[in-house]
Amino acid sequence: MLIGRASTSQIVIHSDRCSRQHSEIFPVQEGEFWVVRDLSSRNGTLVNSQAISEDHVLSEGETIEVAGCQMTFVHRISDAFDTGTGPARAPTASGDEQQTSGGEEATITHRRDSSAYLEPLEKTGDRQSAGPSGKISGSPTSLPPDPTVGRELFRLAFDLARCDSPETAASTALQGIANHLGVGSGAVLLEASPDQASDKPNVLAIDPGKLTVIATHQQGERSYHRLSDLLAATVLRENEAVLARNLRDDASLATPDSQGQLSTTSTVCSPIRGSAGPIGVLHIYSDGKQRDLTPLDLEFIVAAGESLSLALRNLRREADLTVTLTKTRRRVDQLKEQLADTTKIIGKSPAIADVKEKIRRAAPTMATVLVRGESGTGKELVAAAIHNASDRADGPFICLNCAALSSTLLESELFGHEKGAFTGATDRKRGKFEAADGGTLMLDEVGEMSPEIQAKFLRVLEGHPFERVGGNQPINADVRVVAATNRDLEQAVRDKKFRADLYFRLHVVDIVVPPLRVRGTDIIKLADFFLTRFTHQMGRRVDGFTKAAQQRLAQYAWPGNVRELKNVIERAVVLSADTEIDAHDLLLTNIELTPSDDPSETSPPHFTEGSLDSLEELEKKHIVRVLQSTGGNKSRASAILGIERSTLDRKIRRHELTPERWMG
Repeated sequence: MLIGRASTSQIVIHSDRCSRQHSEIFPVQEGEFWVVRDLSSRNGTLVNSQAISEDHVLSEGETIEVAGCQMTFVHRISDAFDTGTGPARAPTASGDEQQTSGGEEATITHRRDSSAYLEPLEKTGDRQSAGPSGKISGSPTSLPPDPTVGRELFRLAFDLARCDSPETAASTALQGIANHLGVGSGAVLLEASPDQASDKPNVLAIDPGKLTVIATHQQGERSYHRLSDLLAATVLRENEAVLARNLRDDASLATPDSQGQLSTTSTVCSPIRGSAGPIGVLHIYSDGKQRDLTPLDLEFIVAAGESLSLALRNLRREADLTVTLTKTRRRVDQLKEQLADTTKIIGKSPAIADVKEKIRRAAPTMATVLVRGESGTGKELVAAAIHNASDRADGPFICLNCAALSSTLLESELFGHEKGAFTGATDRKRGKFEAADGGTLMLDEVGEMSPEIQAKFLRVLEGHPFERVGGNQPINADVRVVAATNRDLEQAVRDKKFRADLYFRLHVVDIVVPPLRVRGTDIIKLADFFLTRFTHQMGRRVDGFTKAAQQRLAQYAWPGNVRELKNVIERAVVLSADTEIDAHDLLLTNIELTPSDDPSETSPPHFTEGSLDSLEELEKKHIVRVLQSTGGNKSRASAILGIERSTLDRKIRRHELTPERWMG
């Protein structure tokens, strides 16, 4: 029996001090005792002028007070007046106009936000063992110890876990409920966009009219009767299940059938909960040819609804993960295509074909590879191609320029260091060998290593463990090493600047990358490749090169090799105002090199003794010429010179060069 201000209450108190659902009175242990419970009301419920905070077992003659309205608990109505006191009337000092009404009209008799069947066993036992002198906490239903119910809920949970769609899960839940109750028809209704509804912070935003039936179950020949919007709105708003009975004459809680008759006698409606609130309802009802649904039925339906809610959340999460995984795989494929585009070796000249063949043969093996060639020829590109064609393609590919670091820093970068190993080592750091475990480590300018680092590097190449700087813990790493250099290592060995044993350990597979000037038609192919890339990146429309531009590209010596070609094409795309790049759009340097079909051969220039300059003077003049050719762009000049931008700045200061020297 529900007491409150709402019209659906059995005892209605018309007072602003009364909550919509203020309190309830219900029987336990087959009507032997009656209990009053406050439903978290705003002004509380009093028994004999004392506020109750938990369920209270009523005794004969006790007075219940709700919002100033008093009621006396008796087993016979005549006893309420034999005492001479009778039920106290509501005080009028507050000025509230209060009315109470009751009867056997259509009403919501029970509400549940969770099922007692899903509570821990000790709580259920405590509730069942409460006596007439104790306080009853928990469910208004006295649950008999029935292991059959537990087995059915357990089996239903497993059946729901095997469902692969919301519709299948809803049908499974309805069938499980029907098998247990033996009566009742029903349906599962979800909002049209449950993925969006589950993220709504305000559950009141769910419109009952937008609930869509995804599964039904009928008893007999009659079709399913949709629940009323009022009942659905109540369940969605309060986020709790309700049991309503005596519905035959109430169209607000039941809907008429195809003949306009109200055949529903009792109904249970339970919320289907998403991650942030209700996303639908589970509706079960009985008609005049079946027994009424009971509070025990409500407990079972709520438990089944919780299992269905969990199954739907898992299916939604699985669907979200599938979408995310599909998007991630698509993005990975795109990145792989972009990476393949940036690591693609362009060209079909005999010189580059020989390089590709050596990569094909060396990649599947564990052999150490030494890549040699002039600066800018694409030695790192060759190393990346070896990595991508090997069994280690899914592992890391890490590059380190040995010439850019001092001996101490290079050792720390290669092998890592412990905290406090040297000044500035505030944290432990993993080295490149550790980071490249399971992948490939490319060491550029390996000829610049100091003798001390060469010795430690050789031990690692031979399979020995290493230690971090400042540490004593041996570390093993499964790394394939690809070394690269533009120095003559044989001459460095003869000059005692490079260890012979390390040279022989690196010189297992030797790949010489040819300079661009000997690659013939590859120059135009590379130019077209870079043109396509930069036009896409910059959103420019440049259709190609004029014949004059192609001729100038083919005849130029390319001292900066592929790196210089890339920079020239990028500048032309940025600055060209036409749909074709012409010869005057190509900014080429005035550096003279003696061309040769064989990169190992050089023709020594002939000088008179009076024309010879010092090395320092040659360097100064060369820097000025390169800066003049790039229009003072130091970044491009450093790229052509094959040095870092900071190194170029130091040389400019050392030679006391001013912008007037190259801008005049």
